[in-house]
Amino acid sequence: MNIVVLAGGLSPEREVSLSSGTMACNALLSLGHRAILVDLFFGLPDWDGKTDLFASAKPLAPYRVGEREPDLDALRRSRTVGFNEYIGINVPELCAQADIVYMGLHGDCGENGKLQAFFDEHGIRYTGSGPKACEAAMDKWISKQLFIKHGVLTPDGVCLRADEPFDVERLSIPCVVKPCNGGSSIGVSVVTDRSELDAALKLAFSKEPTILVEEYIKGRELSCGILGDRALPPIEIIPLQGFYDYKNKYQAGAAEEVTPAKISEQATKSIQSIAEKVFSILGLSVYGRVDFLLTERGEAYCLEANTLPGMTPTSLLPQEAAVVGYSYEQLCDAIIHMSMEKTNG
Repeated sequence: MNIVVLAGGLSPEREVSLSSGTMACNALLSLGHRAILVDLFFGLPDWDGKTDLFASAKPLAPYRVGEREPDLDALRRSRTVGFNEYIGINVPELCAQADIVYMGLHGDCGENGKLQAFFDEHGIRYTGSGPKACEAAMDKWISKQLFIKHGVLTPDGVCLRADEPFDVERLSIPCVVKPCNGGSSIGVSVVTDRSELDAALKLAFSKEPTILVEEYIKGRELSCGILGDRALPPIEIIPLQGFYDYKNKYQAGAAEEVTPAKISEQATKSIQSIAEKVFSILGLSVYGRVDFLLTERGEAYCLEANTLPGMTPTSLLPQEAAVVGYSYEQLCDAIIHMSMEKTNG
């Protein structure tokens, strides 16, 4: 098949996406597909619209994620032409020529449903969930309301908006402050003392105008992937320092990841069941990943769902899939074929 692997984009998770996309593209090439990596934001300004770019598809060098998120303002200034603010020139045209678009994007335009809606409108096939499910999963406040409505245990929280007044003194400490639509723990702070709160709020609001302040839950960090309609074995993440922030997620050796997680059979089945329920509640399809905190009392608090989980060298979903016999290449191939079946069905 001719496959466009979309990555990059104008998102704080841009570098993570380029790493995921590069690995996925190489995996698809090894399976015999004609796959090419395309940066959603910069596009293809030199393409004439006629040359068969798929014919020249070749393996790419690995992409290493830096310790800090990219400077998006500098990226905006560096682009000279684009289809719109988020989509580079010639991207829609090339995607329309592909059999399917592999969504290697993370954050913002790639995961909030807008690009999926655009593709649906133009009859372009893509991997993963549809626009409404992506929108619901990306917005942590919307997700939380759906979790509560359907009886899924989740930390208490409050949504704050930069243009609306709020009483800082009413926020309980300890807490976790995070952007409402962000990912990769960018802009997230764990506040253990009230003196840290103002800086945490300022950081989160610097990323977006809507943020979430959640009660702090002490527990083991777990994640459970979904492939098709099946929950994979949960994985436990143990950062060597601090919490599972941007640096600890993507720098090799910064965190210990145990797959399958060393938890009881009962806890494993419970987390898998909740993950499948969350997948259904949000209307997700093909694949995803649901994040949890497991307390000493055995309570599994659901934090959020990811519609386009990372596929980098340190990402969690490929490690979980490997436990049930999927190589990285087989996982990418399964995502492609399940997505094609969803579209055709």
